[in-house]
Amino acid sequence: MTERQAATGGCLCGAVRYEVRGELRGVVNCHCGQCLRSHGHHAAFSAAARDDLVLTESRGLKWHRSSDFARRGFCADCGSRLFWEREGSGRISIAAGSFDDSSRLRTVRHIFVADKPGYYEIADGLEQLPRGMG
Repeated sequence: MTERQAATGGCLCGAVRYEVRGELRGVVNCHCGQCLRSHGHHAAFSAAARDDLVLTESRGLKWHRSSDFARRGFCADCGSRLFWEREGSGRISIAAGSFDDSSRLRTVRHIFVADKPGYYEIADGLEQLPRGMG
């Protein structure tokens, strides 16, 4: 997506809204234990340069430190999980399901498949990494 085609999205109740005014990465499905517990299933995230994310409504946005190197953003009003940000990376991951129109997004890989629970299989033929991307 380009600046002319800003992607928009937000939480379930509207207390957090955003625009992404730049390129979006393909969707990465994360099967790590933290994503499983915080989302109730694996998490699907696109990503963008941090400077390309513009919050148009942030009254519900809260952050919590999920590890010693990352934080997660969510709506304190409705509980929607929206963002994951590695400290100092200059990038932010955005929950793919939170976009108003996700039809242009495509899943590109799975990460932390070593942590995947046994109740589902990954059978889409995409790259599967035992741990993270780097």
